[in-house]
Amino acid sequence: MNLHDLSGHARAGHVDELNLISLEGGNYYLLEARVSGRPFTLQDGHGQILHLRSLEHAREVLQPLSQLPPLHLVQAQVHDEMCGMPDESDKPPGSSSSH
Repeated sequence: MNLHDLSGHARAGHVDELNLISLEGGNYYLLEARVSGRPFTLQDGHGQILHLRSLEHAREVLQPLSQLPPLHLVQAQVHDEMCGMPDESDKPPGSSSSH
């Protein structure tokens, strides 16, 4: 699905939600639209997955489109987003980190 398709679905009221999915510790983001309950990753004009740099970049890309639902930020690991370090909660007590 590209932005033109997303716009058409939004005008028809078929977009259930928009998710900005953070990947690789927030190095880039993908935009997923749920249309009539089915997930679609947004693609650029060449059919490639649209990679976004930030939440602000996503807002800029979506700004011209109307009638979109709120944008949700989905983080794979909250610890990566908060402090840039992997979650160490699965390590046994007393383990030390090399950070």
